[in-house]
Amino acid sequence: MQTMPAHAAHHDDREIETLQEFDATVSARGTLAGFRVQAVDLTDRTRELLATDTTGAVFLGCPMRENAEAKVRADGAMVFPPVPDLPFDPYRGLLYTPDELFTGLRAGYERTPDALTYAWFQRTKADGDILGSMLRSVHDDAVSDALDELLRGARVVGVMGGHAMARGTDAFAGAARLGRELARDGYTVATGGGPGAMEAANLGAYAAPLDDAMLGEALRLLAKEPGFTPSITSWATASFEVRDRWPGGGDSVGIPTWFYGHEPPNAFASHIAKYFANATREDGLLARANAGVVFLPGAAGTVQEIFDNATPNYYGSRGEPTPMVLVDRAHWTERLPAWPLLKSLARERSMESRIALVDRIEEVPEALKRLGD
Repeated sequence: MQTMPAHAAHHDDREIETLQEFDATVSARGTLAGFRVQAVDLTDRTRELLATDTTGAVFLGCPMRENAEAKVRADGAMVFPPVPDLPFDPYRGLLYTPDELFTGLRAGYERTPDALTYAWFQRTKADGDILGSMLRSVHDDAVSDALDELLRGARVVGVMGGHAMARGTDAFAGAARLGRELARDGYTVATGGGPGAMEAANLGAYAAPLDDAMLGEALRLLAKEPGFTPSITSWATASFEVRDRWPGGGDSVGIPTWFYGHEPPNAFASHIAKYFANATREDGLLARANAGVVFLPGAAGTVQEIFDNATPNYYGSRGEPTPMVLVDRAHWTERLPAWPLLKSLARERSMESRIALVDRIEEVPEALKRLGD
């Protein structure tokens, strides 16, 4: 089972994203010249800022005292001050965690940072505020940077599927077992980060380091709240009850979007790269799935993702094609016949040997290995 890379100081790319990295850099280097400091509260590091060269440094959303700010500006550093009254940090250096997005859940989901950010997005999108548009862009770029740092060196398998897949169903349990198997095979599981098939795969990855019985018990507990309607609060609370009962779960990635803000993120992805721009989110997820993508039964969104992934494989725009595994023959040949078109596109191209259609979820790990050889 693959452990995701620990976050450490990036002295090679000169980014500082935590107070611990700041202290380590000042101590080891004795200079901040040319460094980029992201969303680190430096209010209590005035002495260090006054005593350290910050020539050419950039401070992105870092609170600091007035005399420290005046000094670093005099050094020639660029200072982008924190933006007041925002429910999110546009300069963040790290991905979200479930605990961060669902802070305050006991008082109701609508009070959480996730819900408040969606409300802000809806408001600023409607009034055409250029500041809001800029802040969304800065935020999404920062999230992409953090995601790249997290996944550096990882073998990533994307798991796509419909948000309507309910807890308590055989399909949900199968997707969870798939996530567990992929994680135990050493892959980093990445999903769209939402409910349904996405939650199931992240749940499976969470269960990977725990005993086998845990997953069955967790599925039974979650089945009491089958979906995020009518109550996101109850749905999410059930997830945190599972996490509290079985701490120490495995890592995985969720990549959701506030564009579909009525769909909450799931709480089983340890790292959440949440975007405002859905197009950036979808392309980014598929582009980072370097070990392949699994497509569980879904509707229009999943069909779109199949061909979003097929296009660079067809043209070779990202290098060698990556594996694509479609699950459920009847679904992809009869109900939504994406497979015949995908097979026709792949014919006599290098991607032809990298696509597969399987009947059962249990066949996916072997298919990925075969296609990846």
